[in-house]
Amino acid sequence: MKQIIECVPNFSEGMNMDIIKQITNEIESVEGVRLLDVDPGKATNRTVVTLVGSPEDVVEAAFRGVKKAAELIDMSKHQGEHPRMGATDVCPLVPVSNITMEETVKYARKLAKRIGEELDIPVYCYENAAVKKEWRNLAFVRSGEYEALKDKLAKPEWKPDYGPARFNKQAGATAVGARDFLVAYNVNLNTTSTRRANAIAFDVRERGRVKREGDPVTGKIVKDENGNPVHVPGTLKEVKAIGWFIEEYGVAQISMNLTNISVTPVHIAFDEVCKKAEARGIRVTGSELVGLIPLSAMLDAGRYFLKKQKRSVGVSDRELIKIAIKSMGLDELYPFKPEEKIIEYMLANKNDKHLVSMTLEDFMNETASESPAPGGGSVSAYMGSLGVALGTMVANLSSHKRGWDDRWEEFSDWAEKGKSYQEELLKMVDEDTRAFNRIMDAFRLPKKSESEKELRKNAIDEATKNAILVPFKVMEIAYNSMEVLEEMAKIGNPNSISDVGVGTMAARACVRGAFLNVKINASGLDDQQFIEDILEKGKRIEKAAYAKETEILQIVERKI
Repeated sequence: MKQIIECVPNFSEGMNMDIIKQITNEIESVEGVRLLDVDPGKATNRTVVTLVGSPEDVVEAAFRGVKKAAELIDMSKHQGEHPRMGATDVCPLVPVSNITMEETVKYARKLAKRIGEELDIPVYCYENAAVKKEWRNLAFVRSGEYEALKDKLAKPEWKPDYGPARFNKQAGATAVGARDFLVAYNVNLNTTSTRRANAIAFDVRERGRVKREGDPVTGKIVKDENGNPVHVPGTLKEVKAIGWFIEEYGVAQISMNLTNISVTPVHIAFDEVCKKAEARGIRVTGSELVGLIPLSAMLDAGRYFLKKQKRSVGVSDRELIKIAIKSMGLDELYPFKPEEKIIEYMLANKNDKHLVSMTLEDFMNETASESPAPGGGSVSAYMGSLGVALGTMVANLSSHKRGWDDRWEEFSDWAEKGKSYQEELLKMVDEDTRAFNRIMDAFRLPKKSESEKELRKNAIDEATKNAILVPFKVMEIAYNSMEVLEEMAKIGNPNSISDVGVGTMAARACVRGAFLNVKINASGLDDQQFIEDILEKGKRIEKAAYAKETEILQIVERKI
């Protein structure tokens, strides 16, 4: 799956929209990057920009933005309320989808190195990307701001991680970091009292509330040996919160920043606020997501609330998102549109045409057309996805069967496994057609000179190997998916046993159909060793699938 990261550069210009536009134009000039938000502030004289995309594209776009900011913004003339030390003050990278923090740190340092070496700007790495332990804290790195930068750079202990250890009068210095995804999230209450909302916020936020002697409201503040107030921690880690009244909606809210949703996910924050509100005689009526959220966070929320209901979680992403929205009341104040609030959906290219997005009728007609693709490979993959989908259906039905309430989790696990196979096979529907198109593209390459002929032959061989490996992978997935059908034949709802049989035959047909594509594509390749190896493996899978089909159908026939 595609890796996605977010970048949130803060530029030290919030009033001149022409300068801001020139910077964002540079960012948008990188294909594959989506500019999600531009938030200028006049008082702070600072603009916060949010962009997302693949790691390489985001690093390139961020670099171009930093470069343009260094050309247009003169820090020696900058004034603003927000702490700052550079034209691009901070530039954090945030892992969003299918990428670890460790990988994100590497990209952050790669960006920092480019800024330092190519733009002659001192760069400090902070938070997870910090090279020095004491520089994890951004406030420490930025201490003294731009005005103290010249003196700091003259000291050995303030030598930057990248770039020159000399003062850049116009651009200042930049802090590049890697941090966790931050979600701005508000929970709605059935009260207009800011004081009561704040009390709940203090109950849940990590910092908690000031400790007092005796009365928790009017008692004397307890202080430590240094004279600082002692705090009683709240119940949620990595959460900042405050209570406020929103005149537009006429209700009080708990406004939260979830600074690490892997520690405290949205659904856990929601449930904890519900619990603390109820203890104070207040009800939660819904919630509001400010900005965007990763798909995984919404899917996790859907699974969480389904598990609380003791229902199977092996359902579609669409259903999981719907459960999450309804469970947390995300549509109370205004409609919650997943295509506008979930990062991965925002990034989806609406112009891309995918076979799996077609209606059944359109897919059938496209297959029947004079175009050679989609062909047997795509159809085989789709048959396989439908086959295991029937197994998933039986698992879901079994988890809700009257009298089997104590087994819901067992069947839910099988349904989740089935859904995973479904999604893998569904992706291969388009992948098989793309593999065919790659071969066609390779054959269209020029072949006038000897070097062109060589390049063309290599491209054809590479594309052909890919066109062999794609249906081979379909064979493997389809055969593995038969474990779900086998288990449902043995323990699933007996009223759906015929569905297991149909699913099994579809899965086996997928294996055989995909193998036909492996063999026909192998006939166009010169690498005999590769062909022999892949055909031998394919024969073993085909034989095993036939044996598995026979075994499952015998169980099915006995139960009908």
